[in-house]
Amino acid sequence: MDLGPRIAFPALAEGTPVYDPGGRRVGVVDEVLIEPPGGIFEGVVVHTLPLPGRHLHAPPDQIAEIHRGGVLLSVGADELPEEVGWRHRDRDRTPSPEPPLQRFARRVLDRLGGRS
Repeated sequence: MDLGPRIAFPALAEGTPVYDPGGRRVGVVDEVLIEPPGGIFEGVVVHTLPLPGRHLHAPPDQIAEIHRGGVLLSVGADELPEEVGWRHRDRDRTPSPEPPLQRFARRVLDRLGGRS
C-alpha cells in the first residue's frame, strides 16, 4: 500500500483515509487534535466507515505513520477508545482528500446525531 510521502501532523487534512495495521480502511480523519499553547499533538478523531459511523480517538501512541495519502494505525479500530462528548473545534480550511458528497453526508449525520 503506497500512501505517498510521510508528513507532519500539521499538514494532515480532514477526510484523509485511516487504515488499520492490515491495510483495511476503517474511516477518515475528522479532526486533528492539537493542544494549545505550543501545538502539542494529541492524536486524531477518526470517523468510522460506513456512515453514519462513530467517532474514535486515535492517540499519538496508536498512530504508526502519517502520510499524505493516509494515516496508518498501530492497532485495530476496535482498540481505539470512543470519543465521548466530541464536538468539532475551530478548523482550518485545509483541502480534504475525501469526496465532497461523502464529506457532506458525514457532516449532516454528525449534526443529526447532535455532534455538530
